[in-house]
Amino acid sequence: MTATETSGRGERVADWLDGRLGIHSLGRKYLRKVFPDHWSFLLGEICLYSFVVLILTGVYLTLFFHPSMNEVTYHGSYVPLNGIRMSEAYASTLHISFDVRGGLLIRQLHHWAALVFVAGMLTHMMRHFFTGSFRKPREINWLFGWTLLFLGLFEGLFGYSLPDDLLSGTGLRFVNGALLSVPIVGTYLSMFLFGGEFPGHDIVARFYSLHILLIPGIMAALVVAHLVLVVYHKHTQFAGPGRTERNVIGTPFMPVYLAKAGGFFFLVFGALTMIAAVATINPVWVYGPFRPDQVSTGAQPDWYLGFAEGLVRVMPGWEITLWGHTLVLGVLIPIVVFPLLLVFIGVYPFLEARVTGDKREHHLLDRPRNRPVRTAIGAAWISLYLILLAGGGNDIVATRLHLSINTVTWTVRVAVFVLPTVVFIVTRRICLGLQLRDRDLVLHGRETGLIKRLPHGEYVEVHQPLDQAELHTLTAHKQPGELVEREPQP
Repeated sequence: MTATETSGRGERVADWLDGRLGIHSLGRKYLRKVFPDHWSFLLGEICLYSFVVLILTGVYLTLFFHPSMNEVTYHGSYVPLNGIRMSEAYASTLHISFDVRGGLLIRQLHHWAALVFVAGMLTHMMRHFFTGSFRKPREINWLFGWTLLFLGLFEGLFGYSLPDDLLSGTGLRFVNGALLSVPIVGTYLSMFLFGGEFPGHDIVARFYSLHILLIPGIMAALVVAHLVLVVYHKHTQFAGPGRTERNVIGTPFMPVYLAKAGGFFFLVFGALTMIAAVATINPVWVYGPFRPDQVSTGAQPDWYLGFAEGLVRVMPGWEITLWGHTLVLGVLIPIVVFPLLLVFIGVYPFLEARVTGDKREHHLLDRPRNRPVRTAIGAAWISLYLILLAGGGNDIVATRLHLSINTVTWTVRVAVFVLPTVVFIVTRRICLGLQLRDRDLVLHGRETGLIKRLPHGEYVEVHQPLDQAELHTLTAHKQPGELVEREPQP
C-alpha cells in the first residue's frame, strides 16, 4: 500500500467524521484560541487540577470505604484500638489507613486536595473580584463559580464527616444544634437528616450518597459550563500596548498553552502528593470512634468552615420566647449571617452594575487601585472572614497565647464591627494614594536619583520619562471622581 493511498484513506475518514461531528471546523476555531499570559490566571487551573485529583482519589477510596453505622469490633493493624466497638465506617477508615497499600497516602492526598481546591476557588474569585472581570458579559459565569464555592464548602463538610470519628461527630453535633435552632421546623429537620434522634443510624450513608454522587455531579456540570463560558466570552486581560476590548494577546491553545497546562497539572499533582506524604492531616485513629457522650478536645473544622463556627462561638447566648416558641438567637443569628456573607459576594456584580449604571461590556481588567471602593469592600470582607476564623479557634488562640478565652472572645466581638470599617477606610485611602503616585509618574516621570544644578543655582532631581508602554498601562482607565480637579467656584 502506497503512502498516497494511506493518506487518501485517512483523509476520507477525517472527512466522514467532520461531516457528522464537525471536528475539523471546531478544531480550526478553538484549538488556536489565544490565552493571555499572567500568573494570576493559573489560580483557576489550580482549582481545576485539584478537582481532578479529588475525583481520582475519591474513586479509589470508594473501593474500600463502607458507609455504614452498624457496630463491629475492630481487629486490625492499629493495636491501640483492637477490641473497641465502632461503626463499620470508622473501621473501614482505619483499614484504608493501615492495611490498604497506599491507602493512607490516598486519604491524605484527597483531604489536602480538598483544602487546596476550596482555597484555590476563594483566591480565584477574589482575583476576579478585585480586577472586575465579573462585569458584563460574565455575570452568569461568576454565579457558576460562586455556586461551585458554596457547594465545595458543604462537600467538604460531608466528606470529613464520613469516617465517624470523634472529631467529625463533634462537627455533626454542631450541625444538629444549628438545625434545632430553626424556629418551628428545627426538630423536624434534625429528625429528617439524621433519621431519628441524634446521631441516628443513617447519617453516614446519606452523607456518602451526597458526597460521591449528587454534589460531585452538580459540580462537574458547573465546571464544564464554567469552562464553556470562558471559551465563549474569551479571556479577559490586563490593559497594555495593543490590548483592546476587541482582541486577546497571548499564546494559542494548541500547542503552546496545552503543553504548559499539561506540565502545570503534573506540577500541582506532584506538589499535593508531596504534601500528603510528609504532612499528616485528619489522623482519625488519634480521636477514636464517635460516642455521643464524648467531645474531642480542641475540635476545629477545616479552615473554610472555621468562620461559620466563629460566628456561633462569639455570639452571646441570647434566647427569647415568642408565641410559645423559644428562639435560640445565639445560634439562629449566626446561621442566618453565614449564608448572607456568601450571598453578598455572589450578587455583588449586579449590585455594582446597578449602583454605577455601567451597562457596557468589559474585557480589559481593572487595576485594583483604580477601583478604590470595590477594593476596599473586598478587603473589608476578607478582614471579617479572618477575624471570624480566629473566633472559630478562640480556645486554641487563648491556649497558645496564654490569654483568657473571654478576652479573646470579646476582642473578636468588637473586631467584627470595628475591623472591617477600619480596613475599608484604610484600603480606600491607600488606593487613592497609589493613584496619585501613578499620576505623578505620568506627569513627571520616574526619579533617577541624579541631582542637577540649574544655571541660576537651583538644584533639581532629574526625572526619566516613562516609555509608551508604561504610560499606556497607567492611563488606560477612567479618572476616578476623587482625583478629578474642579474649577474653583466664583
